[in-house]
Amino acid sequence: MDKQTQIELEAAAFRTLRDHLMEKRTDVQNIDMMNLAGFCRNCLSRWYQEAANERGIGMTKDEARELYYGMTMDEWKANYQTDASPDKQAAFKVAFAENVGNDKG
Repeated sequence: MDKQTQIELEAAAFRTLRDHLMEKRTDVQNIDMMNLAGFCRNCLSRWYQEAANERGIGMTKDEARELYYGMTMDEWKANYQTDASPDKQAAFKVAFAENVGNDKG
């Protein structure tokens, strides 16, 4: 497979994952994703931002999230985010530190 085809297939897979998480599984909470898989929608938007920044494209965390989510974080939270139990919040702190680190909030 040539490199351009590989890039196009990877991009298509990323778009499918994004669409799945943003349209078909809005019920799945970011905190649950992070606790179980070590990443969430915010991680995906951060990776998008980091890729842009590496290519000299200035993009803030909020801009990346809005591009990824298709809405502001405030809109996403109002429409889809639910309250997390204290146990989930504690597990999230551990998962975040292990998978993202303390400097990436």
